[in-house]
Parts: sequence; structure tokens; C-alpha cells
Amino acid sequence: MLTGDRPTGPLHLGHYAGSLRTRVALQNEHQQTLLIADLQALTDHAGRPRDVRRNVLEVALDYLAVGIDPSVTTIALQSAIPELAELTMLYLNLVTLARLERNPTVRSEIELRGFARDIPAGFLTYPVSQAADITGFRATLVPVGDDQLPMIEQTNEIVRRLASLAGHPVVPECRALLSNTPRLPGMDGRKASKSLGNAIPLSASPDEIRDKVRAMYTDPGHVHVSDPGHVEGNVVFAYLEAFDSRREEVEALKHCYREGGLGDAALKHRLDEVLQAVLEPIRSRRALFASDPAAVLAIIHSGSERAHGPAASVLSDIRKVFFLNGEG
Repeated sequence: MLTGDRPTGPLHLGHYAGSLRTRVALQNEHQQTLLIADLQALTDHAGRPRDVRRNVLEVALDYLAVGIDPSVTTIALQSAIPELAELTMLYLNLVTLARLERNPTVRSEIELRGFARDIPAGFLTYPVSQAADITGFRATLVPVGDDQLPMIEQTNEIVRRLASLAGHPVVPECRALLSNTPRLPGMDGRKASKSLGNAIPLSASPDEIRDKVRAMYTDPGHVHVSDPGHVEGNVVFAYLEAFDSRREEVEALKHCYREGGLGDAALKHRLDEVLQAVLEPIRSRRALFASDPAAVLAIIHSGSERAHGPAASVLSDIRKVFFLNGEG
């Protein structure tokens, strides 16, 4: 199992609902590698490399805070595994520019960042880097949000091209593992994003959580408590669905909101209580790990060292496909 995150800022509840909870739940059942993808972060943050470097520690802290156990899960740094960069270079020869531009995830991210035609080449090709990451550990299972499904498809296209070149399978295809909440919206109803500032960080303070919940989009037509309201598209209900374990009560709240008789303030008060309970233990564990950053960096270094072996094995097999260094 392979997944990871770009260190462009602290992780948020969208990451937690979409993938992190799944990683924690399955880490004792699968051989799991979590990759802190700092090279991919540079594809649109090359002008802020110090920020990327600082966020490597922040992402690792978030991993440990939610319950990732480094004794059973390998936490590795992408740039510390040069085999992945070479795999990316080789795979780029198997992908066309037109195919990359058709990738819907890349298209939406380009639009979000306003790149137009000034797209950094590294950013356009980062799906290929993701394919290198996945195949570099022969991963067959990738916990992701549904916005990453096009990346899984593109990875498997590359895997099939390799098999066609070699005349036999070289690395396995993979499949996505979606959570029950594959895409959590931001407070404004758009995709939750660090760059948009519309997400709730896992490290959020009680006051920050409260302020974020108060700012959440509900139903603009639900002006009075007695007004019938819409549940669909209501961000508060999306978060209750994701994090409130009292399912029957949530369904009752939906019914009451639709019929009229439940105000937004009361609804947000409940969500605030739910999120405070979810994030308090995460925040406490994070503070504990943050008190010894050297120990956290040592975990990353040790994991990166362990990751070299599997990645080197895959690279050797891929080099043979391309008849490099006399191999093949």
C-alpha cells in the first residue's frame, strides 16, 4: 500500500476523512509506505523551497498525530529516494503531452492556480511522478480521495505500456481505495484546499475550529429557523456525515432541517462539538511529537533508508526494459 502528501502546508480534515483514517485503520494489515512528496511540492512551489522543507516536518507531525505508527508504516521523503526521480524520467517517454493535458485532475488544478498556458512543466507531469511513486514500491492498493482517480488510471496506463514493451508484466497495476468520504468540501462549498484557505487544519486550535464552523456555507434560502432548508450542498451536513458517529441523530437533524424548525446556529453548534472532540486528541499528540523535532526527522530518515531497497529493485527491472547500462 502506497500513498502520501505534498508538503505544501499542514494537512486538514479533508485529508483525514479522505485518506488518513484509512491509512491508520489498515496499517497493521498491509505493508504500507507513506511518501512525503517534496519533489512534487516544488512543481508549483519552486519559488518557496524553504516553505516546502519546513512543511516536511509539519506533514510528518500530522501523520504521527493521527495515529500512523512508524514501527509498522514506513514514512519516507521522496527526494531522499533518487530511484523515484529516474523512474519518472523513464516513464515520461511513455506519456504524451496531450494525454497529460487531458487528465481532469491536472486540468482542475491548473484552473485553480490560474496557470493558463504558463504551466510549470514539472506540474503538468506530476502524474508521472505519482506513477513512479506507486510502482516504485510495487503498490497494488492506494488510499486516495476520488479527485485522484485519474492519477490511478494514468499509472495503470504506464504499467501496461511497460508490459507491452517488455513482453511480460514488470510491475503490478494498482487500484484506488476510497473512503466513505472521498471528497470533503471546504467551508465555502468548493474543494477543501490549503491554497484556498477554506479547510480546517488538523492542528487547528479550539477557537480556530469554532470560527471555521461559524463561517461554513449552509443554505442561503434558510433565513429563519422555521424555513425549510436544503441538506444537499450544505457544508455543515457534509461534515456531520463525515465525523458525527451518531448516525440516527444526524438523520433526524436532516429531517428537521428539511421540514423547518432547525436553525443554522444550532446545527453549527453541534458540529463544533463534534469537531472539537475529533481534533483535541490529534492536537495533543501532535504537540507531544512537536516537542522533539529531531526524533521526528530521525523517523523520516530511517524510513527513507528502508525505502531505498524496494525502489532500487523496481528501477533495476525498469532499466532492463529500456536496455540501459547493457541490461536487458
